[in-house]
Amino acid sequence: MIVFWLIAAGLAALALLVVLRPLITRRRRATLSRRQANIAIYRDELRELDADLAAGTLAREHYERSRLELQARALEDVAAEEPPPMQPRGRRMALAAGVALPVVALLVYFAAGNPGALLERQAIPDAAQIEAMVARLAAKMEENPGDVEGWKLLGRSYAALGRYPQALAAYAKAAERAPRDAQLLADFADALAMARGQRLAGEPERLIARALEIDPENLKALALAGSAAFERQDYAHAAELWSRMLPLVPAGSEDARSIAQNVEEAKTLAGIGASPSKAASAHPGVRGTVRLAPALRKQVKPDDMVFVFARAADGPPMPLAVLRARAADLPLEFALNDSMAMARGMSVSAHPRVVVTARGSKSGSAKPAPGDLQGASGPVANDASGVAVTIDSVVR
Repeated sequence: MIVFWLIAAGLAALALLVVLRPLITRRRRATLSRRQANIAIYRDELRELDADLAAGTLAREHYERSRLELQARALEDVAAEEPPPMQPRGRRMALAAGVALPVVALLVYFAAGNPGALLERQAIPDAAQIEAMVARLAAKMEENPGDVEGWKLLGRSYAALGRYPQALAAYAKAAERAPRDAQLLADFADALAMARGQRLAGEPERLIARALEIDPENLKALALAGSAAFERQDYAHAAELWSRMLPLVPAGSEDARSIAQNVEEAKTLAGIGASPSKAASAHPGVRGTVRLAPALRKQVKPDDMVFVFARAADGPPMPLAVLRARAADLPLEFALNDSMAMARGMSVSAHPRVVVTARGSKSGSAKPAPGDLQGASGPVANDASGVAVTIDSVVR
């Protein structure tokens, strides 16, 4: 819907420019750009998506697809040249026409047109178009390096495309210019964690702490901080951090229910309101090391993505836990546990025997493609340690 109105506004502006050209003699800069307004709108929508992902109400696959679509729409608007404003000469006449024409057009459209058509499916840009839009935004940022909002949008765009090194560079430039932007720091931490195989320990966690110092009620920072505590098995702290999210979402909403479930899970693992024996039984998961076969080293670049995941030896093919890293991190020590579960009830501890697979992806996608490299363990216990996985074959 937003895209339609922006396109309609652009076409109306073009038509008015032709009609009113005799009344326009000179140009000057606008005091408020349409680009800045659009960026503000898309920022709010991106925050809503981030909040849904953080609350667990949106699967990462659907999140990434929705975010790419939103990024594409935003980038297209950002890349467009802004129409110049009109000069005082003829301004009253031009303003009258400028207001009357769109109003009349809208009245006629809603009276005789088909407003329901606005809700029909919009075309989604393909990968090449999105890459081109990101490239245009990157070029604009080189020309205007002081644009903080532009750097933030570029960082989100690269992150949505899975290009985390470029995302980190863009976020770093934004953070230099806006060091006390809590949302920016949370986004920066998220991208940094993804670049490090979804590991929040270290610098990502320090960025999250800074974000919460600036804004203790930042929803994404609270969600990430709770996840970091959960990763290091500090379940009591995770429960406390996630509990702070509940007043920030509508009571009784799906977000609130999902957050409450996560809080209860963390409390159970921490033994809060449960017997000590239950707390002591937190499942360690399956642990081991991934190595690359020497014969395949020449086929791998340091920035190639590596996915390590556990699946049930006898069960559905859906991954129970996933870890993301770079080929430069190999050999890689891994631990796949319940904190990395892709869906509630589909966890490592729920299946007695699992198979660990490691895949080197040329495209950066978790979906296997010809030319990817992979290797797998045999079936092992879900709490096994010292599991050895060698990436030694090519996906055909």
